[in-house]
Amino acid sequence: MKRFLLIGIVSATGLALLLVYLLFNGYIRFNYPDRNEFPIIGIDISHHQGEIRWGELHTENISFVMVKATEGGDFKDPLFNINWKESKAAGYKTGAYHFYRICKDGKEQAKNFLETVPVEPDNLPPTIDLEFGGNCKTDKTQEQIIEEINEFLSILEGHYKKRPIIYATHEFYDQFLIGKFTDHPIWIRDIFKRPTLRDGRDWLIWQFANRGHVNGIDGYVDLNVINGQSMELLK
Repeated sequence: MKRFLLIGIVSATGLALLLVYLLFNGYIRFNYPDRNEFPIIGIDISHHQGEIRWGELHTENISFVMVKATEGGDFKDPLFNINWKESKAAGYKTGAYHFYRICKDGKEQAKNFLETVPVEPDNLPPTIDLEFGGNCKTDKTQEQIIEEINEFLSILEGHYKKRPIIYATHEFYDQFLIGKFTDHPIWIRDIFKRPTLRDGRDWLIWQFANRGHVNGIDGYVDLNVINGQSMELLK
């Protein structure tokens, strides 16, 4: 009896380790959005994806690409120009995003983005990436942070003539965004389940996986779906 119990424990442990391995390496994931409900899929990329083989990417059912442009007051993604041009040349609806650093001035960060991302009629709306992971410490009050984010968004909207999208994790959303910026579309990250926002607000884009695998990209890529049936929702 003890022998069978030991075998069962070892088998269960091995199965658990295999499951962790498959999840960590993106071979399985928690979310598989219904393709009938969410037919429009996109990816977001940065220099972390390395050189993308755009011809191979065309074998995937991808409709839009969000490209990292800038971070903070002076960082420009080293592959932005290449990714931006190649994504558009490949025929994808393309937008740019900025990783917002809460310890930096909002106006300074907007200037960095404007200097990097060209104004082109077919651009998707610009996006601000708001999350705590990889961010910096600050002694600013919550009111100051909100005010500077608002200034950043206003500058981008005035320049690109499109209302910026707000990307956020649940943690950042719950602490800073409930009841704020209600006229801006929300792009929410939830790699565990279909997202619901604590204040009942609708979301436009759902980042449902952060370790996706697609043809043309070595390693991982974030996967996203639009909450609707039309790319016009991103205008």
